[in-house]
Amino acid sequence: MATSAKSTDISKTDFGKSPINARLSAEQKLKLLTDMVRIRCFENESVRQYSAGKMGGFLHVYNGQEAIATGCASLMGDDDHMITAYRNHGHALGVGMNMNECMAELFGKATGCSKGKGGSMHFFAPDKNYWGGHGIVGGQTPLGLGLAYALKYKGVKGAAMCFMGDGAVNQGCLYESLNMASLFNLPVIYIIENNGYSMGTSLERSSAFKSCLAERAAGFNMEWAQCAGTDIYEVRASVQVAMERAHNESRPTMLEIDTYRYYGHSTADAKHNVVGGYREREEIDFYKKNHDPINVFKAKLIAEGVLTEEQFDTLEEGIKAEAAQSAVFADESPYPEVSSITEDVYYEVDRQTEAGRTGKHFFND
Repeated sequence: MATSAKSTDISKTDFGKSPINARLSAEQKLKLLTDMVRIRCFENESVRQYSAGKMGGFLHVYNGQEAIATGCASLMGDDDHMITAYRNHGHALGVGMNMNECMAELFGKATGCSKGKGGSMHFFAPDKNYWGGHGIVGGQTPLGLGLAYALKYKGVKGAAMCFMGDGAVNQGCLYESLNMASLFNLPVIYIIENNGYSMGTSLERSSAFKSCLAERAAGFNMEWAQCAGTDIYEVRASVQVAMERAHNESRPTMLEIDTYRYYGHSTADAKHNVVGGYREREEIDFYKKNHDPINVFKAKLIAEGVLTEEQFDTLEEGIKAEAAQSAVFADESPYPEVSSITEDVYYEVDRQTEAGRTGKHFFND
């Protein structure tokens, strides 16, 4: 097995007893499981549709990482925000976007969340404080900083969660952002979803580190932590600490969450599980068997008496049907009109504000 593989023993600590999880009702726990399964089923359907030639461009799926997006989204209040990179379907569904608008965007249809102009990497839902996926590696990190700056500037008690993969941690704009976040005391939480392989290179071959990637934040006088992304209880307990720091102290945090992706970097990545590739099929099977976040949480809920195998099967079948129907919706939706290519480019022009009408914004005569 590759040395980048992680085998965190989640049995050592019962994170279900942490305060943020102990007060969850049975209905709330089932909602968490449902949200995770919705992500998995949506992604599985998107892979099927991509393989059938219904989508263009790239497709970066979230299978294996569902506990992170779901756990983080479940902690958001009215003034908390989320921004991420190109593997953004899970976060979008986690904050409450529906499958139809997401699948239609993958199909490039006008009914998509970005009106068919964004595709897989650019889901947005400003009404849900979700500021999207971004295709430029690390490009979302200064934007997450900006969200946190806006919260502090307006005197709002909130937090900005900014996600990135382990491959983005070596981008220079992140370190400029960390410096400003600490210097200006901004309520931003940088979350590294470390799935071990970046675009196709193991962590050990791509990044120099002592104990973990998050420890780099110490150089900027920032708090940092590391946790496992297998157990949604652990994700929620760890992120809650950072949320409280942001809310109550207006201080940043860098949190590294160890996880694992079952598919390649994208569906075009053909070398992620072949002989001579950068990881072996056996490694993927090991994680699916021992560390799958849905199976782990399902087992916990059964042990807690909240769920039965029969209830889970019924739940999963219903969600599979929802995902299949979203593909029908997307397939039957119209493509954008050619004339719409000039819309949604510049906020001021679309809304015909004074700046949009005159071309003058800050530097008036």
